[in-house]
Amino acid sequence: MPRDPRYDILFEPVKIGPLTAKNRFYQVPHCNGGGYRDPSAAAEMRGIKAQGGWGVVFTEQCEMHHSSEITPFIELRLWEDKDIPQIAKMADRIKQHGALAGIQLAYSGINGPNLYTKEVPLAPSALPIRTFTNDPVQARAMTKKDIKNLRRWFVNAIKRSRTAGFDLVCLYGAHGFGVFQHFLSTATNQRSDEYGGSLENRSRFVREVVADARDEIGDSMAITLRISLEEMVGDLGFSNNELRDFIAMHADLPDLWDLAHGAWEDCSGPSRFKDEAAQQPLVKGIKELTGKPVVGVGRFTSPDVMIKQISSGTLDFIGCARPSIADPFLPNKISEGRIEDIRECIGCNICITGDMTMSISRCTQNPTFMEEWRKDWHPEKMQSKGHSENVLVVGAGPAGLEAARALAVRGYDVALAEAGTVLGGRVARERTLPGLSAWGRVADYREYQLSQMANVDTYFESELNAQQILEFGFQNIAIATGAHWRRDGVGRQHVVPMKISSDMRLYTPDDLMNGSLPTGNVVLYDDDHYYMGGVLAELLASSGANVTLITPSAYVSDWTNNTLEQATIHSRLAEVGVNIVLNRGVTEIATDHIISNCIYTSQTSTVAADAVVMVTAQRPNDTVWRDLEAREAEWQDAGIRSIKVLGDAQAPGPIAWATYAGHRYARELDMPDIGDALPFRREITELQ
Repeated sequence: MPRDPRYDILFEPVKIGPLTAKNRFYQVPHCNGGGYRDPSAAAEMRGIKAQGGWGVVFTEQCEMHHSSEITPFIELRLWEDKDIPQIAKMADRIKQHGALAGIQLAYSGINGPNLYTKEVPLAPSALPIRTFTNDPVQARAMTKKDIKNLRRWFVNAIKRSRTAGFDLVCLYGAHGFGVFQHFLSTATNQRSDEYGGSLENRSRFVREVVADARDEIGDSMAITLRISLEEMVGDLGFSNNELRDFIAMHADLPDLWDLAHGAWEDCSGPSRFKDEAAQQPLVKGIKELTGKPVVGVGRFTSPDVMIKQISSGTLDFIGCARPSIADPFLPNKISEGRIEDIRECIGCNICITGDMTMSISRCTQNPTFMEEWRKDWHPEKMQSKGHSENVLVVGAGPAGLEAARALAVRGYDVALAEAGTVLGGRVARERTLPGLSAWGRVADYREYQLSQMANVDTYFESELNAQQILEFGFQNIAIATGAHWRRDGVGRQHVVPMKISSDMRLYTPDDLMNGSLPTGNVVLYDDDHYYMGGVLAELLASSGANVTLITPSAYVSDWTNNTLEQATIHSRLAEVGVNIVLNRGVTEIATDHIISNCIYTSQTSTVAADAVVMVTAQRPNDTVWRDLEAREAEWQDAGIRSIKVLGDAQAPGPIAWATYAGHRYARELDMPDIGDALPFRREITELQ
């Protein structure tokens, strides 16, 4: 199908200094949980982006000197020449498909605790290190000699980047993580010499580094500056007005201005709290201050929103991180007139949790993310089917839908049996909760794909039992029947059911999502610690209930610290009147109250309640699978070659775990048994 002419503007070449990008699709630097530990996995992931049509592809932040590193977080490193080969592999993979390869050089300064190198951190001013983990470390204020050394270290890193084959160097000064922002911001620069005070003085360091870089690289590379759109800490910081003054003063300083919010939490806000193009007010008008191209971000997923950014004169490049993860082939699909085939980012931020937990990242929409090298999974290609012909997938939630879609792509005849009347399983219900409507894209994308496939038949109102499945004659059975929330209090605080009065009105998330909302004084006990407790508390408060949220954690929705939304969740709940009780559990539910205990002292207190909502743990809906397992002796006579339970029916987890499970099942069906072998590749450090 030909490309819609309206989108031609997105495919115009654009100059960046001495270079030319083939189009306006710009994969801005983003983390992936791999870094120096998994360089081949990261390289292949970036190469797939280039193959998918991105005109510019960057690395994540690359630590450019050993005196500033952010252990325990795992990023790239370019400390010495020995580091060049692994980042050169990344540049090579990117350039193979015609994209410009960019590297983001980071000196973390006041964000670098140096827990690995044991070096004393350096920053513009002497202040405590500003990290997610509140490390008890302070930075030393840089002397003039330190600043001169830092300028030389940047030049050394740029030389190594050129040797590695990169086209562009990004100097990192956004999100609060880069030393350029630390010099520019009055919150972190309290110097009284020529590097502090006025904006002109606070700009001195970046001017010097760019001049040093120009002297070194000439026209062989382009220089981009990633800079904060706004960063305010009380009355201090680098404001949006100062940013505009800075760009007006230095209009031609870099070859491209890369604009991102001052805090990572704001820049990568989840769809629950941030709409597409949310940074538009902060970016609008900046392009008028410079003749250099401008790139900005905003979780862009709609081609129509993208062209508006360009045609309105707001941006020259469409910067994407999360959307490029959800669909690395987004540019090609727009170019080929396949808009409906785009896997739109849902803004859940599960990808970010890889970096925050020092593990390989995942994506809810794209199960192949970071598995391109480890498992040889391509986001748009599947191997042909194996020796069997057909598969029955029982359950049309995230795992079942992804399994059915991927199996059909391989060439199997697929029957999808759903007990209800809609596709999506848990997604179909959770998408109706406050702020989670974008999560419905998990079902929407797969429902559309299945509708285009002649080898998939979907059957609604088909709740199957083991006997029926044995009688159908399918060769392979995938059980993806989901899970349900427990009512007995079993979770992390309680490993056995707690004492619960039968006279108390007791609810689970399933009850609320089915439309049954308690009224009056409602206690919500959150021992799950992800998004569900906070979302339901907001739902109940908005419906008029007087809500008290009790959690054994020190934070509301504790695990969402990893998705960069915990602070916003707490703020939102406080705004709607939820009474938040931290560091306390629930030990008993009586007729008209609950008994709460301090998790440290075990001292108890009572809280009056008309109803209690339990958000603790889930129980797999695995009865059918267990029944089939018990009748394994009958499989051969029934023509069954394999039965597999997957997703929440095997072990409940986030939606990304379910789509991954469905995809893995489809990839591995009819493949040779690998026995005890490792099911993915990994890199092992060579001993010296």
